[in-house]
Amino acid sequence: MFELILAATARSYFFLRRFMPTAIVIDAINTRRGLKWGVPAMLLAFPYALAAIYCRAQVDDGGSGWLNLLVILCLWDTLKLLLIGPISLLKLIAVRVREAVARRRRTRTLLADGVEPFGERMLAG
Repeated sequence: MFELILAATARSYFFLRRFMPTAIVIDAINTRRGLKWGVPAMLLAFPYALAAIYCRAQVDDGGSGWLNLLVILCLWDTLKLLLIGPISLLKLIAVRVREAVARRRRTRTLLADGVEPFGERMLAG
């Protein structure tokens, strides 16, 4: 029984990671090329917040109680998209610092091996 529950949980998790829009956006932002898009992606939280407000108004006007699930889902997606901006900004700073340190180490190693620096970059032509 435990194996069945574990398998169902794993399958639903991977299904949601693959097909839910906010999960796809967040996975794309968490790549090296996508880190710069974290702060603009925060703007995507606005439509989710509006959808939550609209669904809540429908429930208050006598709509189906199942709309409360959509309210919770929209609020969760809003929160995820609002948090990805600062998180991606911190990750981008950390990556750029690591890249600068690696460049500095490579330059020091080349200079220690006797490789002469090129000076200014010049275009051939």
